[in-house]
Amino acid sequence: MSAKIETPDLLKALHLQMDDLLKTANEQFVNAPQQILLRQPAPEKWSVAQCLDHLNAYSRFYVPAMEKAIQSGLTSSLPPAATFKSGWLGNYFTKMMEPKTNGQPGMKMQAPKAYRPMSDLDAGKVVSEFIEWQQKTKALLDQAQYVNLQSLKIPTTLGNWLKFSLGDTFRFVIAHERRHMAQALRAKA
Repeated sequence: MSAKIETPDLLKALHLQMDDLLKTANEQFVNAPQQILLRQPAPEKWSVAQCLDHLNAYSRFYVPAMEKAIQSGLTSSLPPAATFKSGWLGNYFTKMMEPKTNGQPGMKMQAPKAYRPMSDLDAGKVVSEFIEWQQKTKALLDQAQYVNLQSLKIPTTLGNWLKFSLGDTFRFVIAHERRHMAQALRAKA
């Protein structure tokens, strides 16, 4: 997505993706037995709980950062822009994260050490936390219509030196979640 997109269309598309993530988590994981959620499909493959724990770790970083940026955007005099244009780097990282249409990961990657989940998890707590983060992210998407998605910058987990626009951060985070949700569904199958 290097072309401009209408901001309401972008926010609506991201909202629909969040709705899908929440629906899947509620239908597939909330009432699933702990042993199913903790079962690793192979020795080096993550369980459902590990996939969601990995996403929770990223949410602990990105959700407060996006919240802070939105709060500063709401108090600034900068109006929301009618269109959003992705930055080349934000677009690159988002495309890297996007799962293929068959649910398989696009590009194979190794999770950074700090974001690798443990295997000894309370699956129920992990699922509940995941759902809470999704609801917070949806609430931030609602607030995002009132700020400039282009001008607000969010640091990345790679360091303060690399920042994405708020719009690209939403796109990247949600693509990353969709990637690992597909992985979690494969682990459960």
